[in-house]
Amino acid sequence: MPKGWRAVEGGVELRVKAQPRARRAGLAGWIDSPGGPRLKLAVNEAPEDGRANRAICALLAGALHVPPSAIAVVQGATAREKTCRIAGDPARLSEQLETLA
Repeated sequence: MPKGWRAVEGGVELRVKAQPRARRAGLAGWIDSPGGPRLKLAVNEAPEDGRANRAICALLAGALHVPPSAIAVVQGATAREKTCRIAGDPARLSEQLETLA
């Protein structure tokens, strides 16, 4: 299966599919989507005033051991399918993303 992320200068861009207002927050693994694989994740927050996006950044930060400020939603801020940019060493982040599979 192709990867759901790509290395960019200064980090990686990760494709995710969000489930806001979930009963249980957490990572749900890789899923297939029409645009390619995405990391499915669930957050308890509602998709209002950017709360779900902040929760997504915090969840990814905990899983990848980076500060929440190193993660930003760069595409799809109001959609369930998003692209997040994670600042850091692309090689190290790629290794960590491999372990999430």
